[in-house]
Amino acid sequence: MRASFRRDLLAALLAVPMVLQGGAGFALDQVRFGKAVPNSFAFGAAEVGIQAKIFEQEGIDLQVLSFQGDARIQQALTADGLDVAVGSGPGLGFRAKGVPAIGVAAMYGPPSNLCLTVLANSPIKTVADLKSKHIGVTTAGSLTDWLTRELSRQQGWGSDGIKIEALGSAQARLAAMSRGELDGLVIESATGFELEEQGKGRNILLFGDIAKHFYTHVIFAADRMIDKRPEVLKRFLRGWFKTVAFMRANKDFTVKSESKTVDVRESVVAKIYDTQIDSFSSDGAWDPVAIDAIRHSLKELGILDAVPEAKTIYNDKFVPVKF
Repeated sequence: MRASFRRDLLAALLAVPMVLQGGAGFALDQVRFGKAVPNSFAFGAAEVGIQAKIFEQEGIDLQVLSFQGDARIQQALTADGLDVAVGSGPGLGFRAKGVPAIGVAAMYGPPSNLCLTVLANSPIKTVADLKSKHIGVTTAGSLTDWLTRELSRQQGWGSDGIKIEALGSAQARLAAMSRGELDGLVIESATGFELEEQGKGRNILLFGDIAKHFYTHVIFAADRMIDKRPEVLKRFLRGWFKTVAFMRANKDFTVKSESKTVDVRESVVAKIYDTQIDSFSSDGAWDPVAIDAIRHSLKELGILDAVPEAKTIYNDKFVPVKF
């Protein structure tokens, strides 16, 4: 009788769903996650966390969706198409425009993921050679635009000491540079490193060297996620920053994963890793100096007519994340 009881008890225990770290059972909580661009090393932390099963351990089924720019991300958040998203620091300004989403965690600090690249045979050797040169950026009022103007200001040339040409996609700017219509361009460092490996380009600087206190990327959450699923949001954030810690401790795994996401060779991703990994926030805590830089950039970029109050563009209730 006792043996039969033990068998029945064991069967009952096996029938109970196992509890995952973070408190969720087999039925994971789905989180719709948006990336402002598809092939960013910084945003590729999502895929690293999925492949390392870190989000699963937090009871999160992360559904990754990619977009083309901050505006599309904010539209999706407004239309209830996303729960959380990663986008640019200046994207915090959309909150002041009425978007029902807000920055909930700092994600990536100085813009070491952007570089200024010239042709390999260019006479431009240093930043000092850039005065009055024509540099290609994505769009007027973009982060690439602001960083180029900031570089010019820091050199003492004023905001227009470097001639800025807004030409859209990386392919369009590369083509213009090859035709001699541009002297250089601001581009993702992944492309810059690849051009160097191919002997076609040369990186003059990484913008993380000139904007020490800045948020290149932040994590946004929809108001409804904050109001109705705060515990799920906390588990997502814990999974994200556990992933960052994992990436720092596991370069080889990270490089292999990110190579597929960024779609470049592992040798290039290894260089990206070395220059970018320190820019990731370890706990999401906000730096008031960086927030102040973002606030003023919003007016300079024309995103807002006036510098907004700090607390209107970010939420500090979920950070720092501890685990």
